[in-house]
Amino acid sequence: MELILIHGSGHKSTSWNETISYMEHDKEILCPNLSSILNGKEASYHNLYSSFKEYCNNHDGQINLCGISLGGILALHYTLDFPDKVKSLVLIGTPHKMSHSFDLRKKGQV
Repeated sequence: MELILIHGSGHKSTSWNETISYMEHDKEILCPNLSSILNGKEASYHNLYSSFKEYCNNHDGQINLCGISLGGILALHYTLDFPDKVKSLVLIGTPHKMSHSFDLRKKGQV
């Protein structure tokens, strides 16, 4: 079962390197670069979540998600949309309230 570590805004997947160095089974740990999974699309939350959802859905079976800040928002959003796909969820420094302009569910965009 794979563990997907999701970095926050202004960081890269390498932000997890020290954490990973203390973990066993590092072959099952994935750290996507959020800017890379956009595949050239405009950097908006809608596009980022759409790309993240596709990234997660490409993995067979259940996944474990751990996200920091924006990574936590993406992980939580995905877990709410696909609760049977997520075995565990860890949120680190993830805001529990977002402004209405950021809450795309209210606008019907996600």
